[in-house]
Amino acid sequence: MDWARDLPDWPHASASRRVRHRPHDWHVQEWGSGPTLLLLHGAGASTHTWRDLIARLSQDHHVLALDLPGHGYTRAGSVSRLGLANTAEDIAALCTSEGWQPQALVGHSAGAAVALDLASRLPGTPAVIGLNAALDRFEGMAGWLFPMLAKLLALNPLTAIAFSAGGARPGRARNVIRATGSTLSEEGLAYYSRLLADRAHVDGTLQMMSRWSTDALLDRLPEIENNVLLITGDRDTAVSPEVSDRAAAILPDAERIRLDGVGHLAHEEDPDRLCDIMLDWLQGKSF
Repeated sequence: MDWARDLPDWPHASASRRVRHRPHDWHVQEWGSGPTLLLLHGAGASTHTWRDLIARLSQDHHVLALDLPGHGYTRAGSVSRLGLANTAEDIAALCTSEGWQPQALVGHSAGAAVALDLASRLPGTPAVIGLNAALDRFEGMAGWLFPMLAKLLALNPLTAIAFSAGGARPGRARNVIRATGSTLSEEGLAYYSRLLADRAHVDGTLQMMSRWSTDALLDRLPEIENNVLLITGDRDTAVSPEVSDRAAAILPDAERIRLDGVGHLAHEEDPDRLCDIMLDWLQGKSF
């Protein structure tokens, strides 16, 4: 695919390329030079979520962003590998194959969990920045009900068709985003609207949800020695800020920052503020 030609209105299409590395067919975007930052989006999103941070992050860094398997324009070669540990393992293998050596990983929501798992699979000790990190267990009834519901949805081939039926509908995207506590521009909503209209993307997201478990990662938190910064928005209604509070109390080297006035998609609502915080922190860690 000639991304700039075929997706002229997708954010940073000119930086896109296809990387075929088993088991997946990856969509990767790349900018700049310097210490390498790897950006990992959350469930249901894609590389577009970083669109307003790239100009500043790439001024002094080599920035990589990829669509998680089954999301956006990354085609999953095996749905059995869409769980947390397998996703981290496959990204680590991709980094080795491409010669990438990230000095820092930036993950949003579920992408933050992937980043923490991935950090121990990469050479060196990359720093990790988690934005509204999804680092919680499903307790009680939710512990069996959520995975079971997600699995039933994912196994029903009509589910993705039903979710994506009717094409790009801004109203549906607006309702989904509003439920996270965030408020996005019409442009931002349009990108999520397009993703919600993509049957493959919806199916990939549901398949990931049906295999998702943070139990093993959370059990290892006391052993993770990487520098970690956890940033949360006080209006996040998707992942409570207390989730990051609990994780920071367990991680050996973690810092916490709470931001006022933003929700789950804080980096899309206020990209300049997020860039200020991340770049200052990375500079303090000599990255």
